[in-house]
Amino acid sequence: MNIAVIYSSKTGNTRKVAEAIHSSLPDGAILHDVTNAPTPTDYDLIFMGFWVDKGTANLEAQEYMKQLNGQRVALFATLGAYPDSDHAKQCLTNAADLVPTCTVVDTFICQGAIDPKLIEWMKTLPANDPHGPNDDRRKLWADAESHPDEMDLARATNWVLQVSQ
Repeated sequence: MNIAVIYSSKTGNTRKVAEAIHSSLPDGAILHDVTNAPTPTDYDLIFMGFWVDKGTANLEAQEYMKQLNGQRVALFATLGAYPDSDHAKQCLTNAADLVPTCTVVDTFICQGAIDPKLIEWMKTLPANDPHGPNDDRRKLWADAESHPDEMDLARATNWVLQVSQ
């Protein structure tokens, strides 16, 4: 089976998860950032990774995903929110909708550190804004700082073993 791990990463979070996934795959699986990824037609299974932006895959990942047609795809992502949140689940659903001709075999999401520039911007928002500074938001920002951590990467590698069978 020809397997590719393709990812888009802004701050390095998704890259870390992609590398963990790749390390769990059989020899011959490839790992590429979307900016230099091969066309997907030669791969039977594609692990497609992205960072969440505006509730779905970031634009660079979306551009690559437009090339996917009929492949088996395993989607993985990182986001600043909690991975068990309704928002995280909706983000994965939104991303799956971007590959309507593919079979999405499974999904994985974990928390990732938030870009410090984004946090600085959110601090300027009013407290009643959904992304504005309040106690819950500050806790989320602090919780996200250490992710993806070793436990997240271990969960990603366990997920790969289930998906690639």
